[in-house]
Order: sequence, then C-alpha cells, then structure tokens
Amino acid sequence: METVNIKINGMPLTVPKGITILEAARSAGIEIPTLCYLKEINAIGACRICVVEVKGARSLVASCVYPVAEGMEIVTNSPRVFESRKTTLELILSTHERRCLSCVRSQNCELQTLCREMGVEEETAFAGENIPQEIDDSAPHMYRDNSRCILCRRCVAVCRKWQDVGVIGPNNRGFSTHIGCAFDQPLGEVNCISCGQCIVACPTGALGEKDDTDKVWAALSDPEKYVVVQTAPATRAALGEAFGLPAGTNVQGKMVAALRRLGFKKVFDTDVGADLTIMEEANEFIERVKEGGKLPMITSCSPGWVKYCEYYYPDMLGNLSTCKSPQQMFGATIKTWYAEKMGIDPKQIVMVSIMPCTAKKFEAGRDGQSAAGVPDVDYVLTTRELARMIQRAGLNFNRLPDEEYDSPLGEATGAGVIFGVTGGVMEAALRTAVETLTGEELKHVDFTEVRGMEGIKEASYNVAGMQVNIAVASGLANAKRLLDQVRSGEKQYHFIEIMACPGGCVNGGGQPIQLPRDRDEIRQKRGQALYQSDAASVLRKSHESPVMKALYSEYFGQPGSHRAHEVLHTHYTARKKYQ
Repeated sequence: METVNIKINGMPLTVPKGITILEAARSAGIEIPTLCYLKEINAIGACRICVVEVKGARSLVASCVYPVAEGMEIVTNSPRVFESRKTTLELILSTHERRCLSCVRSQNCELQTLCREMGVEEETAFAGENIPQEIDDSAPHMYRDNSRCILCRRCVAVCRKWQDVGVIGPNNRGFSTHIGCAFDQPLGEVNCISCGQCIVACPTGALGEKDDTDKVWAALSDPEKYVVVQTAPATRAALGEAFGLPAGTNVQGKMVAALRRLGFKKVFDTDVGADLTIMEEANEFIERVKEGGKLPMITSCSPGWVKYCEYYYPDMLGNLSTCKSPQQMFGATIKTWYAEKMGIDPKQIVMVSIMPCTAKKFEAGRDGQSAAGVPDVDYVLTTRELARMIQRAGLNFNRLPDEEYDSPLGEATGAGVIFGVTGGVMEAALRTAVETLTGEELKHVDFTEVRGMEGIKEASYNVAGMQVNIAVASGLANAKRLLDQVRSGEKQYHFIEIMACPGGCVNGGGQPIQLPRDRDEIRQKRGQALYQSDAASVLRKSHESPVMKALYSEYFGQPGSHRAHEVLHTHYTARKKYQ
C-alpha cells in the first residue's frame, strides 16, 4: 500500500495515499464534525461543516472530499476554521424550525450538538425566512417535516444507494429547494418500501416514525382490554443504548421488567414466533424440493423486502415463502390458540409488538394478516418508541432487575434469537431442514458461512446426497444484484434469505439512532449479542422446542397443515410501481 506523509495540527502522520483528510484525521483520533457525510454513499462536501485549513490553499477545504497529498499540512482547529463552522451553523439555523423542546430528536440531534459545541445561540445574526411546516404523514410508518430539514441529502443517499428505491430527492432550486418525492407526490402514494433507513440517516428531527405510544397508553388503561406484548430479537441488543449502555448490551431481562411495569398483562418473546416460522418455512422448503415446487424459495420475514419484491420483482412473488413473519405468526397464534386456551375473546386482546423495524407498522395493516377475523397485531412500536414510554413512565431502566418472559410463549430457542441478524433466518432454517432431510442429528449447528455483515453471502451444502445452494443478502441494493443474477440464470440457488436493512434487523429503521461514523461497529456489536445468546441457549433448533411440540400437538397438527395455512401463512400482491 502506497503511503504519504502529512501533518495534522503539527502532528506528523503516515497515511494511505488517496484517502480524504477526514479519514486521515479520524485514523489519528481527531474528530472533524460533519453533517452531510455518510461514508461511501454521501461524500458530497455540501454542508461545509467539515472545512479545514490546508497550507497553501487560498480557501478552506471540505475535508470529506479533499484527498491527502505528500507533505500536506492541515489545521482542523484554528480560529478561522471555528468561525467558519459557526457561521455555517448560524446560516442553517436561520431557516430552521427551532422548537427543540418538542422535537423527538432533542438531545440526540447532530445539529443541536454541533451548535452547543460551537457556541451558537438560538437567535443568530441572520434573520432568514422560515420554511413552512408542511408535514407529510401519508405513509403508514413515518412522517417528513421539511421545516426541520437541513438539505444534507443523507436520506436521499441511503434510499437510492443502500436500498435501490430512490423515491426521494431534492425538488426545485435555490431557497425553494426541499426534499420530497417526484412531482411532490405524497410518500404514501409512491413505491416507498417503509424500511425507515432514511430516518436513522437523518441528523435532525425532519424524519421520524409515526408514534403510536399514546394509543398503547390508552389500551393499557382500558379495563376491558387484555393487552399483551411481544419483543423482537434485535430489540434486546439495542434498547440499552437509549439509556447510556454500550452498543450490543443484551438487556432482555430489564426490557421484560420494564414492560411489566408499564402494565402489560403478559410479556412474550417474538423468538417463539421465529421458531414457529422455521417450522413452517423449513417444511415449505422441503416440500418444494421434493415435489418440484418453485425454487429458489425466498424468505418472507422482512416486510420491507416483501414490499420491494411486490413493486420491483412481481415476477418472483411465487418464489416467496408463504409464511407470515414471526411478528404476524405470533400475533395470529395469540388470537387463535392462546385466546381459545385462556377463554378470551380475540376482540378483547390487544397485541402490541416491539420491533426494530418501521416496515412492521406497514405489515400489521396488510391484507391476509387477520387469522381470527381481527388484526393479528394491533400496534407496532419501534425500539425508540419503547424507550420513550419507559422514560415517560419514570422507570430507572438500568436499575431494574432482570426478569423472565411469561410462559409458555416466552420460551424460545437460540435459532429464534438469531433471526435479528443477517444470515440468522437461513441458519435457523438450515438447522431444522438438514435434520429433517437427513433424519440425523446435527453434531455442529453453527452454519458460519452465512454469518457476517457482508452484503451478499453464498454457500453450498451436501444434504442427504443433494447439493443445496443458498445465498443471503441484506440491503435491497444487494438484493437487486443477487436477484438479477438469478433472473438471468447466472446464479442457481435453492434457498435465499433477504433482509431489507443492511446487516439485518439489528440495523433496522426503528433502532436507537447513533452517529453515522459508528454505524458499522454498532451493528456488529448488536449482531454479536444475538449470536452469544444463541450459543448460551440450551436448545438451539426450533423443532426441539417444547413450545413448538405443544402448539402442533394441541392446535396446528403438523407443519403445513390446513389449519397452519389458515393461521400462519399469507399471500402477496404485485404493486403498481410509480413512475
């Protein structure tokens, strides 16, 4: 690797040739502030917050796009640099809606933090014309408030480059520039796939999930309602971040304790729904292999991916597993088997889900998600919304005792917990499918080839004399690459797992928002927490779960049965893509 010698703030450094000043500074432990920068997808030098001095340059340069060169001398902390950054922040604030007290991102806003660090007052020297507050809340999962937008274009970059959707972009020019859909169509009327990655990319409160906490509070206070809650696997690895705990801290026990204190009648684990999904999905895969069904079979756990498929790959809807997601399977089971067992009218049950995903809000309202004649799931809260409920209730989260989920729908296997990370659904399915096909017990249940945060992973296994080719993709731009290869015949697979969010649910659009520079490390740590939980589990294969055995013996009969299809399976519809 070719290197160059530079100086930053008088400190000599040897760094790789061609990297930017920003990257060089960060490698030396010097943090240059940014607003528009997202590594690899949005290096546009637009916000001018990252400016630095370079000896010999007549003007300040944007460090996120300016490459280093041999002998370069850089100053990141001069009075000139500070004054420029402060002026830029004041200009941004001059047109910005400054109702910070009521903003959902208050105290977790990159703009607010920079203004505090730079000593910017709320009333600046620049009296600008404020952007009108016109909120687009047409989508089922989120809102956009452009009066709080700073035109950093990070949301545009993730929508187009991570997710290959590109339904938002800058409209108009000059002062009238704003982020929106083409021809200013409402977000709810275009082919948005509800993933929420734009929300976690936004540095301010311009984007946010639709908050359903007041509806849940109302249900909890209604004596006529039996309110139960389920928590997705990825939430336990991220919720603690909202209370100052390190990324990847498994707070399952404290989360359960908090939910009980909020007033839920029962606190259950969506991992049980994941185990149920494996029972049905593995059976469906085996049936397709044996009976000549449509292959490759593609997982259907990620509602953002399912919606993307309906818009962009309608010709491949027959490849999707007909299984509902774990969230929906769990809700359907609560309102059928559990309601019958407990003698409760399904209409009185309120099923609340705690999810790392904004697309789950959309999924709960899909057709084919009402097994008992009422919605399988009534309300979906993101991890962030749960954190706000805990704070509002005055609970000292870090001092809560660790408590267990309620029985029997809180007793899951390790296979269920790894659903929250890319490759986890595939690995869990393989554990059951391989044992079923071979009739032999797996000595090693870790399929490590499908682990890791790479966008696309491939593997082949010899199962009962058959070569089984599998692939895993996360992030829809990666899914597109993979599916185009399948369409063209370049690649042949039997089984594919796709998750909409890069890295899987641990990096979902509803997870606690962290600084972009920490994104890769954080999703790694969240994923590691789930694998550690799996490794520590006594049972690590879904079909060995006593809960699964009871559900099938008492109610469903066997995987793929008529009743199982009525309650646990669904259908898909090709959607008209907005042009």
